Amino acid sequence: MYVAVKGGEAAINATHDLVAEARRGDTAVPEISVAQIREQQALACARVMNEGSLYDRDLAALALKQSQGDVIEAAFLMRAYRTTLPRFGSSEPVDTAAMAIRRRVSATYKDLPGGQVLGPTYDYTHRLFDFALMDTDAAVKPAHDGLKAPLDATMPRVPDILGAEGLMEAELPPEGDPRPFDLTRDPVSFPAGRDVRLQSMARGDEGFLLGLGYSVQRGFGGSHPFVGEVRVGEVSVEFVPEELGFAVDLGDVTLTECQMVNQFQGSKEVPPQFTRGYGLVFGHAERKAMSMSLVDRALKAREFGEAANYPAQQDEFVLYHADNVEAAGFVEHLKLPHYVDFQGELELIRRIRKEREERLARQNEELPEAAE
Repeated sequence: MYVAVKGGEAAINATHDLVAEARRGDTAVPEISVAQIREQQALACARVMNEGSLYDRDLAALALKQSQGDVIEAAFLMRAYRTTLPRFGSSEPVDTAAMAIRRRVSATYKDLPGGQVLGPTYDYTHRLFDFALMDTDAAVKPAHDGLKAPLDATMPRVPDILGAEGLMEAELPPEGDPRPFDLTRDPVSFPAGRDVRLQSMARGDEGFLLGLGYSVQRGFGGSHPFVGEVRVGEVSVEFVPEELGFAVDLGDVTLTECQMVNQFQGSKEVPPQFTRGYGLVFGHAERKAMSMSLVDRALKAREFGEAANYPAQQDEFVLYHADNVEAAGFVEHLKLPHYVDFQGELELIRRIRKEREERLARQNEELPEAAE
């Protein structure tokens, strides 16, 4: 229960001014622009777009600037803005097999059709400070010309290669191919379908999913996965207007897709084969896509008749707690006035302590009499 706080409006208005001052920082330092954040903090923008559930690089950069780099606050801004946007339909399913590849690696095949494409990655950096970056006038080193060879137009996905041999779990649309569930419009019920689980994780907190993904590899899920493939690049988004009846290309979006390959011993009905975990997220966000694919496979435990004993295998636990905007709201609401609640508990503790002291006093009085 909250109580009214009188005279708080002026204080709240003053905090807005203080936030603006803190955000700007030292005015002797040039102000960072939204364009600079968009172009030079692209990985942070990708996380905000994912957790904010809206693909807009400019708005993600603005949200980061407005929130002083607080990713969860930035995601909250994105979601709040998203609720104001009109919805005029759903796009066609994107074809990630036809992705214009920027990066594509596999831990399962050394030589695969199309080859390994390292692209931009921190995987092979030394994790040492590059103090040259402190010089804002430092020139950018051009990419090595030898690494700019044209890539294959299409590169088959590794799980598709295994599927051609019948070694990979087949993924077919549900009977009747119904429209996917939309968790932004309808309440989630449990057990949740895979479409719900993937939606929820796609906009879930990266750190939370990373921890869960790590847990299933450390014995809390019994998973020993292989990265079938991680690919980053641009895919075309198409929409079919009712008045036209054919697909119109709306533009390209950058996506990261990960498919984990996991072993499955088989059952009476299903022969031994590989199963997959899937992750698809906005922007260049490999850690998020990999974590998502690990947890996706863990959440399929019941579908394969496996025991579901650990947090990462419980859809209710994962989906309810992965949403960092909701989690942050519930945690941070504790800063709001709880005067009545606390006063009630304070009086309860005082009464219990008083009763305890009185009881001990009576016991002490009875002890000498018993000794006599």
